[in-house]
Amino acid sequence: MAKWGQGDPRWIVEEREDGTNVNNWHWTERDATVWSKGKLRELLVGIAMENETGRCEISELKQVEGEASCSSRKGKLIFFYEWNIKLAWKGTIKESGAKHKGLIEIPSLSEENEVDDTEVNVSKKKGDGDILKDLMKTTGTAKVREALGEYLKALKTEFTTGMILPTKAIATQELTVERKVTGNPLQASPVALGVRIPTVALHLTELFDTTVEQLYSIFTVKDLVQKFSKSPAVLEAEKGGKFQMFDGNITGEYVELLTNRKIIMKWRCRNWPEEHYATVALNFVPAPGQTELQLDCKGVPVCKEENTKFCWQKQHFEEIKGLLQLTTQNA
Repeated sequence: MAKWGQGDPRWIVEEREDGTNVNNWHWTERDATVWSKGKLRELLVGIAMENETGRCEISELKQVEGEASCSSRKGKLIFFYEWNIKLAWKGTIKESGAKHKGLIEIPSLSEENEVDDTEVNVSKKKGDGDILKDLMKTTGTAKVREALGEYLKALKTEFTTGMILPTKAIATQELTVERKVTGNPLQASPVALGVRIPTVALHLTELFDTTVEQLYSIFTVKDLVQKFSKSPAVLEAEKGGKFQMFDGNITGEYVELLTNRKIIMKWRCRNWPEEHYATVALNFVPAPGQTELQLDCKGVPVCKEENTKFCWQKQHFEEIKGLLQLTTQNA
């Protein structure tokens, strides 16, 4: 078994809080379907084209069926998308002022084909107005393909921000480069390591069959923390005090402690970008024969949302309940 800071960087134990996704080496996946539908609507609806004979505009996204996702494997991003899109267009002939409507159908937008080869079919309702249909088939088709290209670019950049995070080695390289640029390492400004990434907030509630006092102590007494975490811990349960749990995989600092009521702390997992902390607030609410724990966690990297939920629900809440049950049995 690799020791802290040693071994193949793909499997470095220090880069994991729960044994998964070391340095983004293992398979992770994010569903891009909802995001994609919004982005396609944003990029396609409102596209306008005009020439000397008429003017047309895409007026509505009538149908968008399919799915999209992005997976991370061995530090690389893999994209899957397959869409069947139907758009409504309307146009006006300049000379006569006649108005006409039609459809644009994109039967298969997928990673199997280049955007320029994507099939785009233009149709028009019965009647005159073929000059508008021709405008849509030429300029309109080109603009639709351009918008589809913008969607794919956004999928691979905007949506995936934060999915591949820099490892500690890369962050160290960035710091070294910054110091070389300054020319004087003693006067180098502090460098924010890693990348700026989008974050999410988590809100979890859990009921425990114990008193407020006992549950509060489980989060502030070293011996009890070591029992439920089944690992060494370092705790200074006071304002400004530091803590380390799960063999150093969880670290942070106590910001505020209101005895038996609330704990606020800076909190991070070891495999997060350097110096990035979430703010965790634990509220202890008395209930008949129980205590409700309300957790608010702000600043979690988007790509670490599920891992963070797992950490709290499985490695904290379930283990604490197990400890409480054992304590009751031994009483």
